[in-house]
Amino acid sequence: MPAANRTYRLQIMLNAEELAILDAWRFENRLPSRSDAVRELLRLGQSVPGNDGHQGVRSVDFGILDPPNRTS
Repeated sequence: MPAANRTYRLQIMLNAEELAILDAWRFENRLPSRSDAVRELLRLGQSVPGNDGHQGVRSVDFGILDPPNRTS
């Protein structure tokens, strides 16, 4: 576990639509930065009841938009 007082950089890539959704949520919740919005969303996601870690789910199946139609 990283030291609590140390800050780490995490770079993520979002498409224009995902960024617009993040910014809208950030402004709606009066958060001062995108980084604060992402941290708050991570905190909220960890506190969801029944969060079982999504065993066996592929990373491509996750997103903030509707999942793509896949036939595999």
